Amino acid sequence: MTRPTVGALQRRAASQLRAAGIENAELDARVLLAYALGRDAAQLIAAADEPVSMEAGERFAQAVARRAAREPVSHITGVREFWSLPFSVSREVLVPRAETETVVEAALQEKPNRGAALRILDLGVGSGAILAALLFELPNAIGVGVDRSMAALALARSNLESLGSGARAYLVRGDWGQSLSGPFDLIVANPPYIPNKEIGNLEPEVSVHDPALALDGGADGLDCYRAILNDLGRLLALDGIAVFELGDGQEPGVAELARQAHILVNGSAVRDLAGRPRALVLGSGGYKKTLGDGREPH
Repeated sequence: MTRPTVGALQRRAASQLRAAGIENAELDARVLLAYALGRDAAQLIAAADEPVSMEAGERFAQAVARRAAREPVSHITGVREFWSLPFSVSREVLVPRAETETVVEAALQEKPNRGAALRILDLGVGSGAILAALLFELPNAIGVGVDRSMAALALARSNLESLGSGARAYLVRGDWGQSLSGPFDLIVANPPYIPNKEIGNLEPEVSVHDPALALDGGADGLDCYRAILNDLGRLLALDGIAVFELGDGQEPGVAELARQAHILVNGSAVRDLAGRPRALVLGSGGYKKTLGDGREPH
């Protein structure tokens, strides 16, 4: 019996995924085939005419069936790339997404001295993606990651250690910033921001497979921002900045909550590659301080 080739299996799987309504069927088929073969996806072109073993073919067929059922690729492979770094992922954490790299970009733009000995706080550390990316770029920085999920903290610890920054990272179980004391030079957060009534309308990859704890932002999607902003002023250093990821249409609401907490809003949100306002930069200069002439800051 002739065994199917790498190229034939990839084409067949892409067709199967397209029929299941998968948007990036060709890409997903390629990634899953590389996973099943234990190869880099870039190697598949050169191997297109090679026959696939029965064992690898069965492993690939199972992976494609799971993807056709709308399970995320990263849950099948157990790995997701973020900031060009590999992260282990699981059902206990939000899968790192490309748009979240905007938070890292905005933070590094605000703190451009890569040699600075910064103190970083990541609220809702999840897989550790944001914190690990920042520690990778800022080799003299130390970081604290907070999460309510012990499973998330364990995964973040594993990722940070595998990427070589475990010795500079401290992970704490807690509810946002309530149990912490500052000051921190840089605070980042990608909090749950989906209004709870909208979660069921999301794609199955998110609504079914991402943890509800990482999605549910309350009735208006802003509950977690309120909780974080309650403590932000006392946690930020005098010249510190915070960068929050935003959901669609949330910039005005989060900016107003910041102003109510006497936190400066540093201009418009930084846009992601799709052009959406994604990362809002906040400064501590307005917290319990006045301008030089005694006026309250706006």
